[in-house]
Amino acid sequence: MSTQTNRTTRPWNRLRAPLAVSAVAVLLGGAAVAPMTLTDANAEPAAAVLDERLFQQFVPNVDPADDFVLPEVPIEKLPDPKPEPTPEPTEGAKGGEAALATPAAPPRYEGGGSPAEWMAAAGIAESDWGYVDFIAQKESGWNPNATNPSSGACGLIQALPCSKVPGSGYDPVDNLRWANGYASNRYGSWAGAYAFWTANHWW
Repeated sequence: MSTQTNRTTRPWNRLRAPLAVSAVAVLLGGAAVAPMTLTDANAEPAAAVLDERLFQQFVPNVDPADDFVLPEVPIEKLPDPKPEPTPEPTEGAKGGEAALATPAAPPRYEGGGSPAEWMAAAGIAESDWGYVDFIAQKESGWNPNATNPSSGACGLIQALPCSKVPGSGYDPVDNLRWANGYASNRYGSWAGAYAFWTANHWW
């Protein structure tokens, strides 16, 4: 009887080792796949947020003061300026008051559109939209009216000076068209501009 038992258990003993190895391989395979699944799950919400931002219609700020943006680097405190002399009254000024010239407010962009529409109109390849989005988010938050009050840089990609943009620095398509040429000429591509921006935290 013991011989018969040994004969029946021998095949099981022979299979036990390969089955154990297979079970371990299945467990390890599951562990290796799990992080990839988590990464893909995290990538989907990020892509959804990007799509929502790029196709969201622009609505101008009610208060133009909300369009001011400041650089991420600290600004050096300059000494207070000396008081300027009062200008002499000009001829024809009513009541003897000086006719002071009021500086013209920057031309605000009041049109609509979305970042995706602006990039397409500016001729930026869709494969570069992610790079442009990263830079525009950092520079202006996709606000065409963004203005740096200290430097005068303007628009989506903060052109400095604002006058270097053909057309209007505050027009999103003009600003992006200028930035497209700038990114290509100076950095070789939007990917190069993105790499420079992330390496230097400035562009």
